[in-house]
Amino acid sequence: YISEVDTDLVPSVTMRMGKVYSTDVEILEQTIRIPSKHVRSVLDVTTSIAGDAISPPQVLPAQNTPPPPAPPPSALCSIRYFPPPDMASTYRVCLCFRRRFEAASNEPPEAIREVFDRYAENGVMGPEQLRRFLVEVQGEDDASAAAAAAGEGHHLSVFHLRKGVLSLDGFFRYLFREDNQPLLSHSLGVHQDMTAPLSHYFIYTGHNSYLTGNQLSSDCSDVPIIGALKKGVRVIELDLWPNSAKDDVHVLHGRTLTAPVELIKCLKSVKEHAFSASPYPVILTLEDHLPPNLQAKVAKMVTQTFGNILFRPNSESPNKFPSPEDLKMRIVIQLNLQKSILNPRALRTMLKKPKKKSPRVKRACGVKRSQILNLSCVNDIGQGEPDHYEEDDVDEGDQSLVQNEAVEYKQLIAITAIKRKRNLSESLKVEPNTATRISLNEQMFEKATISHGMELIRFTQQNLLRLFPKSTRFDSSNYNPFLGWMYGAQMVAFNMQGHGRELWLMQGMFRANGACGYVRKPDMLLQNSHGDKVFDPKLDLPVKRTLKVGIAGAPADCVMKSTRAIEDSWTPVWNEEFIFPLTVPEIALLRVEVHEYDMSEKDDFGGQTCLPVWELRSGIRAVPLYDHRGDRYKNVKLLMHFELS
Repeated sequence: YISEVDTDLVPSVTMRMGKVYSTDVEILEQTIRIPSKHVRSVLDVTTSIAGDAISPPQVLPAQNTPPPPAPPPSALCSIRYFPPPDMASTYRVCLCFRRRFEAASNEPPEAIREVFDRYAENGVMGPEQLRRFLVEVQGEDDASAAAAAAGEGHHLSVFHLRKGVLSLDGFFRYLFREDNQPLLSHSLGVHQDMTAPLSHYFIYTGHNSYLTGNQLSSDCSDVPIIGALKKGVRVIELDLWPNSAKDDVHVLHGRTLTAPVELIKCLKSVKEHAFSASPYPVILTLEDHLPPNLQAKVAKMVTQTFGNILFRPNSESPNKFPSPEDLKMRIVIQLNLQKSILNPRALRTMLKKPKKKSPRVKRACGVKRSQILNLSCVNDIGQGEPDHYEEDDVDEGDQSLVQNEAVEYKQLIAITAIKRKRNLSESLKVEPNTATRISLNEQMFEKATISHGMELIRFTQQNLLRLFPKSTRFDSSNYNPFLGWMYGAQMVAFNMQGHGRELWLMQGMFRANGACGYVRKPDMLLQNSHGDKVFDPKLDLPVKRTLKVGIAGAPADCVMKSTRAIEDSWTPVWNEEFIFPLTVPEIALLRVEVHEYDMSEKDDFGGQTCLPVWELRSGIRAVPLYDHRGDRYKNVKLLMHFELS
């Protein structure tokens, strides 16, 4: 990590490094003699490469020079080392081979130098030159650019700013500033209209939010609920079951080997963390397996725990849902029903089955271990066995399975799922004066898109549609969320405790609109065209926009492209351009992955990000990268140039 502090106190440092990219890298200790003019900070050192820590260096002070003060024992420090251009690092691999890495360079890449030279005068960039750059390259309006250019001096290090002008190095640092991120939401926050009914929004939705791991044998806890709320998830799901004594309520995945957690603990955690990431409503989904006496107990717990922030509906059958703005800082209760569960004997049989190895990522033939930037999308819909059970899947012929709710419990439920009829067309019939919700699993929904595609879109213009993973996803994996979004499904429920490309897409979608957990659906999914025709995702659509830089979205917009490999470099510069024509840019996502490919070992994951295309800002932007779980790296960014036309 880089820290800018001028000092001439330290002519040399000793660095101990190890486990750079694989477990068989020998730990080396090397003393690098650095001329004082190359050392700009000596506060401390601690960093990590591919997750392995580098131990702090020993600082050797110059003779007749007082040593710098030692940091506190618990402090983490950082050092920036500017090596001469000809220096490189060599690491011994497998005892007999050595790999040579080019030293991390402080020099801006050639493309940045060309942009700087285009606007600079006499080798520096003043406020007027910076204003021109912001208008012509970054696409900002003239007033905003002028204000930004006038105030830049207050934010840049004096090391790079002299007499109100920017040097090349200062301009390079400016491009990596936090406010130069690619999304509008970073500067605008919540900027969409939040006064429309809930049915007009995609909602960040979790599935079995209490599970810490797989769907069969992991523990139940409030910890994943807290983690989901902190990341902006707005729909939390709890499965309610009687305890063994039938006198209390537990949260667990029923009739599996999961260990339960008390309902009251989950409710208190929801209350405490509900609005830590967003002020907009949290929808608490209760999947009910309780007798009426325990339903009354749940009603009492919910009422006492949430108090005034609990939303109480005025009528059982509203003609439209309230808006996110109306429900701000409120908790909304919705109810699920379930009709059958896997039996314990079947569960144990499944747990004994050998786990299939996931296919390895296909790599380019002949590519050595090197950095490759992938821009791509996942468009495959998981195919699996028929489900053993269906959540929220109560047919007309299963009325005996629907329990009579306790009165006080029923009064708390703001969103109730309708009983799905055997004829799906009947379930999707839109009643003008009623707002309802139905749930379908991913396989059933995929079939429905083939036979009832237009009905699904028409239904979701007024009503809520919830999708959830098929029951054979025991490993808490997920499906392609675009299948639901393309047909207007508001609640595409995901297992948030896992990771993978599908979840990255979900996280990318909800970085939009200030990461508030609600993203307004595009007009094409809300409004009918002439002749009352609805949007048809299957049609060949004209290109609306062109993006220069992989795209995930509508099937026609799903493309994967990769850069060339940059070998043995700490700071790879790809300098490549990709052009993507987009037919449905309103819901397209740009997914970027960085990998370290290896011919003999499993590919090393470097980082990823997923960005909503409709919020991208033109220009040269610093794109933060995230780890495989979706947590942001503190100091890793890609410099990318976006052009939208």
